[in-house]
Parts: sequence; C-alpha cells; structure tokens
Amino acid sequence: MLAVCVFCGSSDAVPPASLELATAVGTELARRGHRLVSGGGGVSLMGALARAARDGGAFTVGVIPRVLVGWEVADEEADELVITDDMRSRKQEMDRRADAFLVLPGGLGTLEELFEIWVARTLGMHNRPIVVLDPDGVFAPLRMQVERLVVDGFARPSATEAVAWVTDVGDAFDQLELATTTPPPSAAEVLEAEP
Repeated sequence: MLAVCVFCGSSDAVPPASLELATAVGTELARRGHRLVSGGGGVSLMGALARAARDGGAFTVGVIPRVLVGWEVADEEADELVITDDMRSRKQEMDRRADAFLVLPGGLGTLEELFEIWVARTLGMHNRPIVVLDPDGVFAPLRMQVERLVVDGFARPSATEAVAWVTDVGDAFDQLELATTTPPPSAAEVLEAEP
C-alpha cells in the first residue's frame, strides 16, 4: 500500500473531462489499496478525487492551510483533515506523508507543487516517483519547455528522467508502483552518468 500524494486543481471553472479524470484516479487508487494524500479541498478536482477514493474504501488525508479552508471548502469528510498555518507547511506536510506523487491538471498551485518535488528529486533530496497524468495535454507545453532547458544546457538530462508522463490512469499507477519497488540510482550515480 502506497500513500499517494495527488496534486490537482481546485478551480470551479475546469472542464468536465478533468473532473472525470480525478474521479477515475480516486477510484483506481482505492481499487489498488492505496491511501490518498491531497490538498484537503472539497471542490473541483480535489473534491472529486477524495470522494471517489473514499467511495472505494481508501483512507484519505487532506492537508489544507487555514486561509484556504473557506476558499477551497475544506474536505470535512476526509478520514484525517490537517489544517496548516500556511502554504509552505501544507506542502511540507503532504511531502512528509507521501510515498509517491501523482500530478493531475491544475493551476499555478499545482505547478508550484510539481516543481518543488521535481527539483528536490533532481537534486537527490528524495527518490520517490513523480508521475504526471495528462491525457488532454494540459502540461504538454511545460514538458516541451523543460526539454528545451535541457537542450540549452540550463537543466541536466536527469531532469527529464525524474518525471514520468502518462495519459492513462492505469499506466499512472503502474508507473508509481513499479518505481517504488525498483530502487532508483543515487544522485551521485546520476551525476556521474551525465556528460
């Protein structure tokens, strides 16, 4: 059983397909016997994800800053709802509780969460898997931008290898589960292998 931290949007203006994706992720997470760690919101993708996970029998942990309890409508149904003082302590608590990270479509907050764990992984500060599930190509320009940074020498090739990009819910969980059973190379090994 993995504690899967899912980063995703909380905006009410998202396409219906994104809500369906979040529901499918929550359902599959529960079917595979994993726990959910999320941003603690009860609306939009966050809410759909948590409800589907609980409907399938998964244990859900929501972590939300006090200032967002009203904005994101805290997920009062969470098995454990953690209220933090600010955004930084929210991310720290989610990180602390996670065995793996799954990123769904979202806005600036989702991007911030993705980049923080991505950078930490490329620096060897953790070796937990990161999977971006993006069936509709919301993050395709971001992926291209990072590839350009590698080509131009601003980022190491290991940066692109630190994240798995998938379009299918089952593939996303397969990647997370495989990566947690296969030890990744150490930061020193990655640096030695790069030109």
